[in-house]
Amino acid sequence: MNLSRRLAGASFKPLVLSLLSSGPKYGFQIVHTIQILSDERLHLPNSKLYPLLHSLEQDALVEAFWKPSETGPDRKYYRLTTAGATSLAGIQAEWNWMHSMFSQLWSGEVSYA
Repeated sequence: MNLSRRLAGASFKPLVLSLLSSGPKYGFQIVHTIQILSDERLHLPNSKLYPLLHSLEQDALVEAFWKPSETGPDRKYYRLTTAGATSLAGIQAEWNWMHSMFSQLWSGEVSYA
């Protein structure tokens, strides 16, 4: 199954914020985790990840910091801010509402007036 570009694009912000809600991560961790969670069906290329992270940083939803690496150069990590957690809660509510609506439609549980 291939995910449409529009659906994938709409998913990246909530995915990144959700991943950061469990703790700070650096770019490769974010990309790798998305690939694992999606069974390799969803790919977030660096050309989309870093502009998204910079946008989230400009909106004060995430903050970046550098941390030494045991295996190479220092890594830039990103963590969710309080404003980011608040934003994520709103996004989760929107996605849960959409999921509920589609579940009703696709299960045949909807009665039409």
